[in-house]
Order: sequence, then C-alpha cells, then structure tokens
Amino acid sequence: MSLWNSLQGGYLLPVIVFLVALVGYRAANSLFSKAIASIRRSIRASIPLELMAWPFRALVTLVALGILLHYLPLLPDTREVLHHTLLIIAIIAVSWFITRLFRVFEQFILQRYASKVRENESARKISTHVSLARKILNVLLILFAVSSVLMTFDTVRQVGLSILASAGIAGVILGFAAQKSLTTLISGIQIAITQPISIDDVVVVENEWGRIEEITLTYVVVQLWDQRRLIVPINWFIDRPFQNWSRTSPELLGTVFFYTDYTVNPETLRHELERVLASTPLWDGRVAKLHITNITDKSVEIRALVSAANSSNVWELRCLVREQLIEFIKSNYPGWLPKLTMEMDQGKIPREP
Repeated sequence: MSLWNSLQGGYLLPVIVFLVALVGYRAANSLFSKAIASIRRSIRASIPLELMAWPFRALVTLVALGILLHYLPLLPDTREVLHHTLLIIAIIAVSWFITRLFRVFEQFILQRYASKVRENESARKISTHVSLARKILNVLLILFAVSSVLMTFDTVRQVGLSILASAGIAGVILGFAAQKSLTTLISGIQIAITQPISIDDVVVVENEWGRIEEITLTYVVVQLWDQRRLIVPINWFIDRPFQNWSRTSPELLGTVFFYTDYTVNPETLRHELERVLASTPLWDGRVAKLHITNITDKSVEIRALVSAANSSNVWELRCLVREQLIEFIKSNYPGWLPKLTMEMDQGKIPREP
C-alpha cells in the first residue's frame, strides 16, 4: 500500500522510469553491438551501421517504458497522458530509425556498385537513382510522421487526415501557395526517372563547364573546372537546353584551328600532327585528321581534329597540339606564318598650292 501511495504521489515514478530507461538503453547498446558484428561478418562490407545506433537505442528504451507503463498502478488520467506522450515519441523514433535505415541501404548499394572509374556510366546512374530515391522517401516519411502525430490529437485529427490523404480545402490552398515549390519537387522526381543528368556527368551550364557533384529534389550542384560550385535549380534542367558531354559516353572530339599563309603544305602538317599524337597518352587513337576548312584573302584556315577518352584529356590534348604545331611551323617553316601584304605608292606626294 505504501508503494501505491508513493506512486500516486509521484515520488517513485520518476525514479522507476529513469531506471527502466537506463536498463533499456544498456540492453539496446549491447544488442546493437552484437548485431553489427554479426552483420559485418556476413556481408564483409564497411557499411556505416553506426548511423542506426541512437534510433535503435531510443526504440528499445521506448519499448521498455511501454511495458513498464502497462504494469504500473497509475491513475487513468496519468496513464493516458504518459501513453500519449510515448506514442508521439515512438512515431518520431520510428521515423528517425527508418530514415537512417534508408541512408545505410544507400551506402550499401553505392559500395556494391561503386564507380571506381569516373566513366562508369552504369554506376553513375545507379548512384543518382539511389540518392534521389532516398530523398524522396525521406520527404514522404516526414509527411507521414507529421500526419500520424497530428492524428493522435482529437482536435486536429482531421488536419492529419487531410495531410495524409492530400485532400481538403487546406491542401488545395497550400498547393496553390506552394505551386512553384511543388513544380520544383516534381522536376526533381522527373530528373530521377528520366535521367538527363547523372552524378559525375560533364555538363556545360550557363556557359560554364563542370561536373555534376550533387542532385537534390530542388537543386543541382555543379563543380566547375576551377573548383567553384554552381547551384542550379532542378527545374532548369527540364525547362532549358544544356550540354551533357558524358550522357552516353565520355569520349569526345576536339578541334584546333590554325591560320597560315597560302604557301603552307597541309601534308607536312598532317604528318607532324600524327607524330605529336603518337607521342602522348592523352590521345585515345581514334581520330587524327587535318583539313583546310576555309580560306580568306589573307590566310588559310586549317583544322586539326583529335579524339580523347574524356573531356579533361581532350582539353589537354588540344593545348598540346596547338603548342607543338605552332613551334613546328616557327622552327621549320616560318614562311608559313600568316603575312599582311601592303603595297605603297612610291610617287611624289603633290604639294599644296
């Protein structure tokens, strides 16, 4: 009877709750450590399972507190308040645990299909799909958790049902108010499905060259060639044209233009181009051509066409070919350099009267 009175007075209840929570936490910690060791022995992969540690401990502790609440001799009002509080915390903890589970699953997939080579198109597509799918599921899970918490209150249960079902006047008003945000969100989902861009794709956006570093539901991060980051709204890639240099293959062709005198011998330059390309690993051996593409009244336009395995190599190769051929012309055939011919009248200039 004295224990009952102490509980009713609220003296022992906080102590019991604390002790049960502590025991649940220690049990969860031990159980989680053993589970991690067992899983890692089975899959033999360095997956960050520690991300789920705190949510798992919270869930086990809540289970222990729920069992304790069932057996404690409490007043009905007190039991109802505690039960409602534990229910809300449990919804939050479960949502937290599932979001971390999505993160661990993402890392597992990415490690299994890791793109050890930048040009691995299949691995890059899988990485983009998994990353965007996790973010979409997180948004849906948060909406579901918020709806579930609201539905535990009688006064706002209808609001929770409206959010969960995406219906009602409030949902319509919110949809009109957030029309641009919803359009951006839908664009993100469309990007995930149609895949016009993938992680590590080489793109030209707003006349800036770079690689796709991150894709979210609302924006894309492009790492530019000089290590700047260009933040682009996700719907930009739906509404406007852009260049994707590695959509199906990273291999590219590069051009180098020269302007020479009419006395140039294209065959000699062609042999020199082949020699330069054969001496560098930047060339992938596919294309090596040199043509006269245009003439003017002052010079001849010569185009060298080369190929490389990726955009970085083709840039370096173009610079190398430009430097080597210019040096070759200067050292061996300086007469091929473009000239400006002027004719001056040697007659006497009439004097003014």
